[in-house]
Amino acid sequence: MTTADLKALIERVATFRTESQTLEVKAAHEGNLYNSLSSFSNQDEGGVILFGLDESKGLAKVGVYDPFDLQNKIVEQCNEMIPKVRPLITLYEEDGMYFLSAEIPAIDSVDRPCYYAGKGRLKGSYIRVGQSDEPMTEYEIFSYEAFRKKYREDIRPVQRANDASLDKDALQRYLLKLRQNKPNLSKLDDQQILNLMSMIVDGRPSISAILLFCPYPQAYFPQLAITAISVPGTMMGDTSMYHERFIDNKRLEGSLEEMLTGALTFIMNNMKVSTIVDPATGKRTDNTEYPMVAVREALLNALVHRDYSMHTEGMPIQVIMYTDRMEVKNPGGLYGRLTVDQLGKVQPDTRNPVLATTMEILSLTENRYSGIPTIYSSMREAGNPDPVFDSSRGFFTVTLYKRAFLEDHHRSIPSEDISAIEHSILEFCKVPRTRAELAAHFSFKSVSYFYSKHVLPLVERNLLVMGNPDRPKSTNQTYTAASSFH
Repeated sequence: MTTADLKALIERVATFRTESQTLEVKAAHEGNLYNSLSSFSNQDEGGVILFGLDESKGLAKVGVYDPFDLQNKIVEQCNEMIPKVRPLITLYEEDGMYFLSAEIPAIDSVDRPCYYAGKGRLKGSYIRVGQSDEPMTEYEIFSYEAFRKKYREDIRPVQRANDASLDKDALQRYLLKLRQNKPNLSKLDDQQILNLMSMIVDGRPSISAILLFCPYPQAYFPQLAITAISVPGTMMGDTSMYHERFIDNKRLEGSLEEMLTGALTFIMNNMKVSTIVDPATGKRTDNTEYPMVAVREALLNALVHRDYSMHTEGMPIQVIMYTDRMEVKNPGGLYGRLTVDQLGKVQPDTRNPVLATTMEILSLTENRYSGIPTIYSSMREAGNPDPVFDSSRGFFTVTLYKRAFLEDHHRSIPSEDISAIEHSILEFCKVPRTRAELAAHFSFKSVSYFYSKHVLPLVERNLLVMGNPDRPKSTNQTYTAASSFH
């Protein structure tokens, strides 16, 4: 950042007295920086460590003791990280006090986690959670290694299983579809094809084969199921007038196809369906609270792309229906280099390529990377708010909001056509806020996604005003609700 940017950052922190997902404030060189260096390096937005404000004094300006010695110590500690961190350091003087910022860039996903060499990878890897640095879980560390080393969990052989574990008729239907229009493959016998397609690995059925062709996969993996609940409120713990925690509560088991069907049925049974009759034709149309095309794609995404490693085989997929929204949550965050803001725009790495391909052969999914765009388009066509995607702490969550939820908010806001989340952003920005503060407040891990999806459109409509319009891309840019909104 420039000296002007650093000055503006200091003023903002001193005024609003807050840290954020991408900002850590220190009075001076307080002990080691390893945790912050690790956590900022391991998040897509990187982060800034700001020296010269004292948190114990309400983030008052105190300056640093020796800016040049501090700079040397920062670089020393950055060199003790694996991989080494390359900070961008900026110095600013005000009234005889020195302030210093160290911008910590994000490292590439294939090089993560970044950790302190003195503690080792398992104890020295950290992740940023809100305003604190938290130790990475063993699974979070494993997930980076799994991508880097290209572990193939979907073809992991199931040691307790054998040929008798699979439904012969289901296998034959699969083989028949597989052989269609493939003359060279058709020359091979069944066993050769099953080995070639990784349904049988090292003489045992693979986890993909068990999930697709076993009459009861949960005999081998009890928690590879879907738990589905309907909650009488907008948050877990809400109860009905009869003190019920759940309106409905199901555990859905069976093959992937059976779990998909069971989850769709559960969702249909727990949402309202209005009937519209065309007065001219008499044709009846059922209008569901959520478009079922979007619901099906969200469920397929969870079943096909969840993590099936030993680290997560004890975790079911969760479907939670609240009064204003539904969430589909699966173990395993986004795979590889893909970020939330890239969903539906770039071709992603596939965590379970054999499983995805087999689902395509069985006509259960298209496997054309069209799932996310389909969710967006079907929600918009139905008049629902855009879906919200979140990947954090080893889980990927798709949130679909009801159309009625958006309509309720429209009744109570100004005449502008403002969505519920836009209205909340404008309320939050009655005082100046940065992109990082906005993303953190609304629980979005990706600052760039939240900015492009929710903040920029408000700026373009002159509902949000930039504090420094001459530097629109500055990381320290602030946004305030236009006076017409207040």
